Amino acid sequence: MTAPTPVITAELKAVLRQVKLGRCLDTLPERLALAKSADMAHADFLELVLADEVTRRETTSASLRARAAGLDPDMCLENWDASTKVSFDHQVWDELCSLRFIDAGHNALVLGPVGVGKTFMATALGHAAVRRRYGVMFSRTDVLLKRLRASRLDNSHDAEIRKLVRVDLLVLDDFALQPMDALDTADIYELIVERHRASSTVVTSNREPLEWLGQLSDALLAQSAIDRLKSAAYELVLEGESYRSHEKPGLPVGTTTPRPRRRRRP
Repeated sequence: MTAPTPVITAELKAVLRQVKLGRCLDTLPERLALAKSADMAHADFLELVLADEVTRRETTSASLRARAAGLDPDMCLENWDASTKVSFDHQVWDELCSLRFIDAGHNALVLGPVGVGKTFMATALGHAAVRRRYGVMFSRTDVLLKRLRASRLDNSHDAEIRKLVRVDLLVLDDFALQPMDALDTADIYELIVERHRASSTVVTSNREPLEWLGQLSDALLAQSAIDRLKSAAYELVLEGESYRSHEKPGLPVGTTTPRPRRRRRP
């Protein structure tokens, strides 16, 4: 005779919630069915259920930390469209994905024309780092500089700089896209110098590194900062068609667009 399927009682649900394991109920029916069909030992069944809970908590934690880091939730490694016609050095990319550059205090420069996926790749590295429990912060460079400028007004500038210096991975998107005045240049110089060989910085830019020098207002500070940034950096150059063309919304298969009605003349 086939053994009856175990019933999840109200008492069991209450106990699981009391010990903060209430989310185990999401997968418990499937796990009970699997344990029954596979004649699973009690210890193996318990390990399976608890492994589900560990995975769920890690996923939830990574999602919250990614949001706090300013990372776009859709721009992760598993969502990259490999069919896009964007070329780059896959050996360099694989090395960056290993995240060994973070442990070594190295940087990454992700360069290329508009729309080829620079921000996507930099963000994907941020997600990978968050999942490994590195501290990550992502910001468009102009937004970060505006925040630092505003922090001078309430005397929180030093605290903001310290926070940016300490983070394991700082991602600066659209670096040197716009000219920087004396205050912005001083902030960029301090960040790069303080983080040099101690923490990792990923920079995306449409401009060549040589052009960055002309975007900073002080030539000496610019030379010193950019030389440090480049000397410890991998360079990933992207070329090809716009990656954004793959992100356009499309109609479901079989959907027809209604023809506009002609207005009758009065």
